[in-house]
Amino acid sequence: MSADVNNDFFEVKNGRTYLRVKVTTKASKNAITGVKNNELLVSVTSVPEHGKANEAVIKLLSKLLKCAKTKLDLVSGDKSRNKLFRIDEILDFSKFMQSVDVKKVKRRGELR
Repeated sequence: MSADVNNDFFEVKNGRTYLRVKVTTKASKNAITGVKNNELLVSVTSVPEHGKANEAVIKLLSKLLKCAKTKLDLVSGDKSRNKLFRIDEILDFSKFMQSVDVKKVKRRGELR
C-alpha cells in the first residue's frame, strides 16, 4: 500500500492520480502555461462546444503525461473551466514538470 501524496495541482489516492486543471479555450496554441491557485493551467485552441475543448485537453495531457487517453477520466467540470481528472496510475510529476520546461517559480506559487 502506497502513501497518499498531495501537491499543488495533483493528489495521489489509492493508486490513482487526481489532477486539478483550469482551461483557457480559443488560445493561440495547446500548452501547459503554469500552475496557479492549486490548478494546472492549460490552454487549448479548441472552442468550448460539444466537448471539443475537453477532448483537446485530454489529448494534450495524455501526450505530456505519457499515458493512454483511456486512462484519463474527466471526473468533474465537463462544462466548466475548472476540471478534475482521474488518472488510473501514479505519475511522476517531477519528470512531467521538466518536460513542459517550467523554469521559474513566482512568489505567489505561480509557475511560468
